[in-house]
Amino acid sequence: MKIYRVGGAVRDKLLNYFSDENDWLVVGATPEKMVELGYLPVGNDFPVFIKPNTGEEYALARTERKSGHGYGGFTFHAAADVSLEEDLVRRDLTINAMAEDDEGQLYDPYNGQADLDKKILRHVSEAFTEDPLRVLRVARFAARYHHLGFTIAPETMELMTAIASSGELDYLVAERVWKETDRALGERSPDIFIDVLRQCGALDVLFPEVSRLFGVPQRADYHPEIDTGIHTLMALQQSVRLSDSSKIRFSVLVHDLGKGITPDHVLPSHRGHEARGVPLVNDVCDRFKVPNDVRQLALVVTEYHLMCHKAEELKPETIVNLLKGVGALKSRERLEDFILCCEADARGRTGFEDREYPSSDYLRAALDGISDISVADLVEAGIDGAEIGRQLHLRRTARMSEIKQHYSNK
Repeated sequence: MKIYRVGGAVRDKLLNYFSDENDWLVVGATPEKMVELGYLPVGNDFPVFIKPNTGEEYALARTERKSGHGYGGFTFHAAADVSLEEDLVRRDLTINAMAEDDEGQLYDPYNGQADLDKKILRHVSEAFTEDPLRVLRVARFAARYHHLGFTIAPETMELMTAIASSGELDYLVAERVWKETDRALGERSPDIFIDVLRQCGALDVLFPEVSRLFGVPQRADYHPEIDTGIHTLMALQQSVRLSDSSKIRFSVLVHDLGKGITPDHVLPSHRGHEARGVPLVNDVCDRFKVPNDVRQLALVVTEYHLMCHKAEELKPETIVNLLKGVGALKSRERLEDFILCCEADARGRTGFEDREYPSSDYLRAALDGISDISVADLVEAGIDGAEIGRQLHLRRTARMSEIKQHYSNK
């Protein structure tokens, strides 16, 4: 029995890149032996064990055979006679197919270290095509290491394109797609994730609402980059500058989906794209079972981002309605998340990358100015029933008029 550190921890150690993951591989053991040694079994599909004193996972070396569709369509064989090389050959990329023993000795049967040096993401074997989830994984690694100069090997991109056109992506479990997407959005260059999926045809299959933004023109006076898809990638880049939250980055990714279904005869105008985009965002969130807090932010950004850009021009009552609509009156955090998304959108345009975004401070001042008007004060004043809501709105609007006047006099 021998234990190896494998996968991402080895890869990132060689890259001198931060990693908080440890994957352990056990060669020469049986499930019975692992239990005898005190490891706790947790795997359903193949033997995985938890080491009680560390909480880390230890997997038995295994081989696999394609037996169905999708990520879960495999039959696994885990036994004491499965070698290290046999286990590593089933992995996705050469840079993930390295192992290190407890003495620090590197095992690299598929030249992963050479590909690290060349900054190439390359598949280990033709078995790569058996798991469609690997299309998203490779796109995620491209997003993770793009800033270091990594590219995808042409032959690997060919296999990814073949998977995308095979129909196998349709069999992926929704939660797995979302998990990879969420992780990719949290990487250094999430726009590269989208770009890679587009290059291999997977964006058409998984996120057609995003894919059809490319090639759709916008007014050049507002969007010098013109192409809506390019603007989306630029806005995503700006979201990275502003926040490390994948929730914010997802909301930026989908905020303009309505432009993808603007009738051709009105282009390049996109009047009403905000409302058109709301059901499309819901479609994406339904399809991949996106967490509700992520969905809610994406929906308000889609519906209200244009109003945010024009905040200083809006009537006091409209500002109050905007703050209520985005949930700011219940949570300051919701306003801050909303503002960051809108700022990324505004800066995601050619020549606007470093522009000030005055709507941010204006909306914060608006919320600060009206947040002390409470229901409790109205009840204490003897107001009750439906009149409470009406008076609350009137007082907030009146206060907002004062704030707007103050800003106008600056």
